[in-house]
Amino acid sequence: MSSFFGSSRSVQEAKDKEKDNSARTVRDFVQEKPGATYEFSSDDETRKAEICRRTSDGVSCIKIEGTSKKLFETMQGLGFFCALPADPKRTHMECKPLMPPS
Repeated sequence: MSSFFGSSRSVQEAKDKEKDNSARTVRDFVQEKPGATYEFSSDDETRKAEICRRTSDGVSCIKIEGTSKKLFETMQGLGFFCALPADPKRTHMECKPLMPPS
């Protein structure tokens, strides 16, 4: 029995590490341009996501492991307000900073 619990714990530890790495990657990406508007979408089945930022310089995107829920939580934790766009044909989330960077 101990090997069963040991392997289960290892799988959970690997998932937690993946979440930490993805959150750190998003934080680093956002800190480059904290006043930008961000958009993200994900395929929760494959746990693949893309987050992009729009600035006057253009669009920059990164791909990460994660779900929409996790990205939503991470962006809120970074001080962003995230919501679906008003156009029902668009299904990505848009995130804007609550407070402009000082």
